[in-house]
Amino acid sequence: MLRQLFEKPVTKNYPAEPINYPEGSRGHIDIDIQQCISCGACMINCPPGAITVDRKNKTWTINRFDCVQCGYCTRVCPKKCLYLNPGYQTPGPEKVTYSQTHIMTEAEKQKEAELAAKRAAAIKAAQAKKAAAAAAAEKKES
Repeated sequence: MLRQLFEKPVTKNYPAEPINYPEGSRGHIDIDIQQCISCGACMINCPPGAITVDRKNKTWTINRFDCVQCGYCTRVCPKKCLYLNPGYQTPGPEKVTYSQTHIMTEAEKQKEAELAAKRAAAIKAAQAKKAAAAAAAEKKES
């Protein structure tokens, strides 16, 4: 008993000092959504199926209660936009899924508009070709 009076305390001074997480701690999954290409590799390779990727709306969602923090999604991500953030989520009063949406930059919007114009031109050219072929077939018959 007397020895403990002269030793340092065993416990940490948590609120006053930040926690240093041990080397093997996994933490929780976070994403840099602007780097994400919505390939879905993380969703396909997630063992419990906690991640969902919507390519059309460019959203990424994780159900933190289903996630087992294995980190496999971070290893298969081709853009390396997923990472394990040391520490833990702050608890809340109810179960919430964490979702992020990709916000398009001006360059991405311009590229998307150019692709849409190319698609429209290709469709118009295909329709014109089809109409010309139909007219040629009709001319042959008469």
